[in-house]
Amino acid sequence: MKFSESLKKNRDFQYVYKNGKSYANKCLVMYIIPNEQNKNRVGISVSKKVGNSVVRHHLTRLIRESYRLSEEHFQCGYDIVVIARTSAKEKSYHEIENALIHLGKLHHIYI
Repeated sequence: MKFSESLKKNRDFQYVYKNGKSYANKCLVMYIIPNEQNKNRVGISVSKKVGNSVVRHHLTRLIRESYRLSEEHFQCGYDIVVIARTSAKEKSYHEIENALIHLGKLHHIYI
């Protein structure tokens, strides 16, 4: 990810959950909040309810890759948390990518 870093600390996730704005579709939920930096910080969360570790890691990789490939279309300066829903485990890469882009457009950060 060229223009972005990973969101790693639990307190950063909690801050975005508590103070950020969220939109959701059938596969994903996206929380965003401005971060006063010139780059995005992206965190991905997949609950144990979604599946075992193989399924969770597969979904994490799909979400990270779809963000990485469409990263130049996202505006900079946001903390973004993407949460996978249970229905996401049956989805293909293109459906996950379309869901991510759809949420970016709802938040008005996808150009």
